[in-house]
This record gives sequence, structure tokens and C-alpha cells, in this order.
Amino acid sequence: MSTAADRRPLSMTQVLLCGALIVTLSMGIRHGFGLWLQPITMDRGWTRETFSFALAVQNIAWGAAGPFAGALADRFGAFRVLLVGALLYALGLVLMALATSGLAFTGATGLLIGIAQSGTTYAVVYGVIGRNVAPEKRSWAMGVAAAAGSFGQFMMVPVESWLIATWGWQSALFVLGCAALAIMPLALGLKEPGLAGGAARPQQSIGAALREAFGHGSFRWLTAGYFVCGFQVVFIGVHMPSYLRDQGMDPSVATTALALIGLFNVFGTYGAGVLGQRFPKRHILSAIYLLRSAVIVIFLAAPLTPMSVYLFAATMGVLWLSTVPPTNAIVAQVYGVQYMSMLGGVVFFSHQVGSFLGVWLGGWIYDRAGSYTPVWWIAVALGIFAALANQPVRETPLLRPAAA
Repeated sequence: MSTAADRRPLSMTQVLLCGALIVTLSMGIRHGFGLWLQPITMDRGWTRETFSFALAVQNIAWGAAGPFAGALADRFGAFRVLLVGALLYALGLVLMALATSGLAFTGATGLLIGIAQSGTTYAVVYGVIGRNVAPEKRSWAMGVAAAAGSFGQFMMVPVESWLIATWGWQSALFVLGCAALAIMPLALGLKEPGLAGGAARPQQSIGAALREAFGHGSFRWLTAGYFVCGFQVVFIGVHMPSYLRDQGMDPSVATTALALIGLFNVFGTYGAGVLGQRFPKRHILSAIYLLRSAVIVIFLAAPLTPMSVYLFAATMGVLWLSTVPPTNAIVAQVYGVQYMSMLGGVVFFSHQVGSFLGVWLGGWIYDRAGSYTPVWWIAVALGIFAALANQPVRETPLLRPAAA
């Protein structure tokens, strides 16, 4: 049986440092996957839809596995979930390099890496932050972790581009597989003694927590808005390199653009976390989605030059993952931290459904229309919808009957 001493909070510095490094690795690796689209499809003789479908499956697998990974992390601690996730991540990257058929590629890149990401990214790490950081600092702390993921994109995208150019796309994936294993020692810093064996008696059952959340209108609106976030960022992250190359741009422009998104998102996500301590988070989310739509419209209307691409990337970078801290902070604030990883995973599943459609529709429409333009305008319309969807969200903590 766990004792009060067993359940004392971990050091906030330790949680933020290890959590940030884990998110840096996990998110940094995945953010560069768009760089592999052309070398893999050209080498294997596949269509863009084949590659896009595998990444679409990755996103939906990540989302579908998220609530289960979160529930396990809430019950038994994040440490064990992170260990398994790191192993699956490394294995998936190796098999991604070795796959010679579309089906095998989808199994490795889609299912295996998607499941791995559910156990090595925000939902699991944010659960530890929620349980070990004081409520008055929680939004800020989540902003720090999200900013780390953005820094991972800034740092890893140029590295991945260099690996592909220097060693070839297959060897580059082998190197990333080794890098994913570094998550395992970092997971030690998130090991919560009171949760390691699942000994603590839950105050609320998993079923009751899910019924409570889905019966609450704010949870449903928050989930609907997060769908749009996934659609927009994954479509842009995966398909923008090919979109720019189709327009005659040098590949280095896309690499620089993806790195700029990551760099400026460091400031955007941190700023969103700080603002979430001072202003209603639903207003922050609505503003982010509305500004994304406006930025896309300006990008499409302006003459396409390297400078316009860089300005678009920097501005979109500020808005990129800045939805993550306020969304997860609302979940913790309204529904508590006991099942935060699981409920965050449920909300994130909607995000990944949007990701699936964004990346797959990008390839599907391109193969049939020869253009990405229709998908850009779908992203604009969805951004306006998400801005409206977040306004009914209420941030007041739910009151539960006292336990007998």
C-alpha cells in the first residue's frame, strides 16, 4: 500500500527537465517526416497518397491509443508507459526504413509509430505535470513542455534533412531509431513512486470519469475544436515541403520553413501557457484558430517567394502548438488531475482524427486535382469553425459529491 510519503510530489524542475527532453525527442522526430515523402516515394515508386495514408494511419493510431496509454499512465505511472513507447518508437523507425510494400510501410510508419507516440508525448507527460505542479503554475509548466516540443522541431528538422542528404533516407531512419531509445533513461525522472504499482485507491472510477466528461458540454466543444488543430498542423507539416517544391522552390526553403515553425512555436507555446494563467483559456484558443485562418489566406493571396514562405512559417509557428497548453490546462482545471492523461488522450483523439483527414486528404486531393489549393481553403474554413466552437467552453471546476 502506498503511503503519504510515497505520493509526495516530484521536484518541478526534475519533471519539467525530463518531460521537456522527452517531448523534444518524440515530437522532434515526427515533425520531420514530411522530408521523407519525396525520397521514399521516388525510391519505392509509390504515389504520394501511399505515403500520406501511412502517416494518416499513424495519426489516427496515436489518437486511438492515447486514452489507453493515458489510463495506464494515470493508474501505474508514466515511467512504464514511456519505456514501452520508446521501444516501439525505435522499432517502428527501423521497420519504416526496411518496408518494401505499401502495406508494410503503413504497418510500421502508421500503426507501430502511432502507438509509440501515444506513450511518449504530451498526454502522458502532462499527466505527470498535472499531478506534481501546483495549480497556479500548471498552465505555465505545460507551456514550457510544449515549447520543448517546438524546440525539438527546430533542432531536429535540419538534423534530419542533413542525415537524409548525407547518409540517405534509410540510414537516417536507423539513426533516429537509436535516438528514440534515449527516452528510456529520461523516463526515470518521471517515475512517481506512489503510482509505480498502482497501489493507490482511485477516488473515481474510469467509467465515471468518462461519463462525467462526455456529459459535459464544454468537454465536447473542446474536443471539436481540437479536431481542427490536428487537421491544420499535420497537413502543413507533411505536405508543405512538396507544395513548395511543386512551385519550383529549392528543398532548402522547405527545410528552413519547418525549422522556423519550430523555432517560433517555442515562443508561441510558452506565451500561450503564460497567458493561460491570466486570461480565459477559451478566448486564447479562439484567437489562435482565427489567426491561423487569416495567416493562411494571406499566404495564398501573396506572391510566393522564399521570404513570403519564411514569414508564413514564422507567423504560423507562433500559433502552431500554442493550442496545447490551454487545452490541457482546461482539462486539468475542470475535471481534475486524477485521470488527466486519459481525458487528455480522449481530447487528443479528436485532434488525431483531424490529423488523419488533413494528411490523407492532402495526398488524395493532390493525386486527383494536381493541386493542394482546395485543402488550404478547407483548413481556413475549419479554423473559423474552431474559433466559434471554443467560445461555449466553461472553465469552472466541476463540483462532485463528497465521498462517504
